[in-house]
Amino acid sequence: MTSTETQATPTATATAPLVDLTAAPADAPAKEVQLTETAAVKVRALLEQEGRDDLRLRIAVQPGGCAGLQYQLFFDERSLDGDVELQPHGVPVVVDRMSAPYLSGATIDFTDTIEQQGFTIDNPNASSGCACGNSFCG
Repeated sequence: MTSTETQATPTATATAPLVDLTAAPADAPAKEVQLTETAAVKVRALLEQEGRDDLRLRIAVQPGGCAGLQYQLFFDERSLDGDVELQPHGVPVVVDRMSAPYLSGATIDFTDTIEQQGFTIDNPNASSGCACGNSFCG
């Protein structure tokens, strides 16, 4: 895992530094979030297990984690004002307007090995990560 690649899994942390999400990186390149084909296959399988056709993968950045910001990936039926809607590899993905600059150009992958299983995020906007691999600094 590179220094800009973090694993997106829930984690319990002690005190995290406060991060102002209203100060998203304005100079982030206007690139979309990408899913690898492996990640797209996994998301489609999980969506199929849910048995609902109104769900989309929501990718968000929230305050928290050791380094100040953490990723959240979950299925959501809601449409929020300012959402960025994408269809990488035909998978419905939505990113809220505050998270979009932090995720611009990021690539979501899925790893399934004996050492690790789960989604990983390679984010060019992450200036550093943490030892646990679940959070980053923007």
